[in-house]
Amino acid sequence: MKKVMILEDEENIRSFVVINLRRAGYEAIEAATGQQALDRLRENPDIGVAILDIMLPDMDGFEVCRRIRVSNKQVGIIMLTARTQEMDKITGLMTGADDYVTKPFSPAELTARIDALYRRLGGDAAGESELLTQGPFVMNTRNHTLEKNGLRVRLTQVEYAIMKLFMQNPGRALAREDILSAVWGRDYEGDLKIVDVNIRRLRIKIEDDTANPAYITTVWGFGYKWGA
Repeated sequence: MKKVMILEDEENIRSFVVINLRRAGYEAIEAATGQQALDRLRENPDIGVAILDIMLPDMDGFEVCRRIRVSNKQVGIIMLTARTQEMDKITGLMTGADDYVTKPFSPAELTARIDALYRRLGGDAAGESELLTQGPFVMNTRNHTLEKNGLRVRLTQVEYAIMKLFMQNPGRALAREDILSAVWGRDYEGDLKIVDVNIRRLRIKIEDDTANPAYITTVWGFGYKWGA
C-alpha cells in the first residue's frame, strides 16, 4: 500500500485527512510536530508523499521541508497554506515543495494532488529511450537522474519532470499552460505561478549565471524555451 505522511498539529484536521487518505487507498502516517515528521520519514523510507502544514509548535513547515530535501530529493512534498498568504506558497516551493493546497481544501482536491505526485514517482513508460543528451546535460530516464558535465544535479520529482519535458522539446517555446498541464496534470486547479517558481528553482541548480540564463530562456508573455 502506498504511504502518505500528514504533518498537522491540529488533531481534527489531521484526522480528517487521515480518514480520506485511507478511503482513497493510501496508508496514512501521522505526525503532529516537525521532529515527529522527520522521525517518521526515517522510520518509513518508503513514504512517497509528505503533506506539511506550515504552522507547527516546534519548527515551521518550511524548515521541515528544507531538512527533508537535504537527504531526500525523491519524496513528493505538498504544503498546506492559508488562502490569503501568497508568500507562503512561494516560500514553500522555493524550499523544495512540489505543490501546495490552500485551506480550506476538499478531500478530492488533496487526493488528486497526491495521485499526481505518485504518478510521477511511478517512472517512465516502458520502451522509452533511456538517455537524453544535450549540451553538458545527460538525463537517465530509467533512473530519474540528471548530470551536468558528469556531475549529478539533484532534482525533486517536479524539477525532473520539467527538465524531461524541456529536453524532449529542444528549441521549442513551451507555454506556461503547456508546462503546467504536462507536469501537474490537465485537472490541476492551481495558478501558473507554480511554473515560474519551479523554473526559478531549476535555474539555480543548472545555470552558470542565473541572472543571464543560457539553458532555460524566457519567452516573454508566453513561457520558456530550452536551448542547451
